[in-house]
Amino acid sequence: MKTALLVIDMQNDYLYEKRKKIFAYRTKELTDAVNDLIRQYHSKGCDIIYIRHLIQNLPTNRLLFGYSIAGTEGAELYSGLDIVSEHCYDKLFGDALTNKELCAFLAKQGIERLHLCGLDECGCVTATALGAVKRGIPAEIIKRGTATVLSARKVKKAHARLEKAGVRFI
Repeated sequence: MKTALLVIDMQNDYLYEKRKKIFAYRTKELTDAVNDLIRQYHSKGCDIIYIRHLIQNLPTNRLLFGYSIAGTEGAELYSGLDIVSEHCYDKLFGDALTNKELCAFLAKQGIERLHLCGLDECGCVTATALGAVKRGIPAEIIKRGTATVLSARKVKKAHARLEKAGVRFI
């Protein structure tokens, strides 16, 4: 089964030193793990696909959210991330597969399975995994390559949804 690695939302606003306090990810540990996965999958000939979450650059969004604003330094892929391909797709929603260009690329490449890593395990990684299953694409989440800032209760709830949908953690 041809597999692609989706690297989700590894962006400056979530990982660099200027990030908001709510994004208390352990940047070095997560980035090291994700970079190791990128090298591992790339060496096997798998497509490495980067996903960026973008919020429209509008005055209200800058005030309400203040992160992932399109066209800002914070919305760019994190500078410590290994970039081994030009496959980078933007999304406006949690599920990366709402991007039609990404779906077309997966079909063209004959991708039959997705392995997911990045941020947030209980947010966009979960949404993308569930979106893949909904579209008939098996998805697995690589536990050591994800992180979350959500509570244990929310993690348990997300894991239950994933398990019910047939998504495995590897």
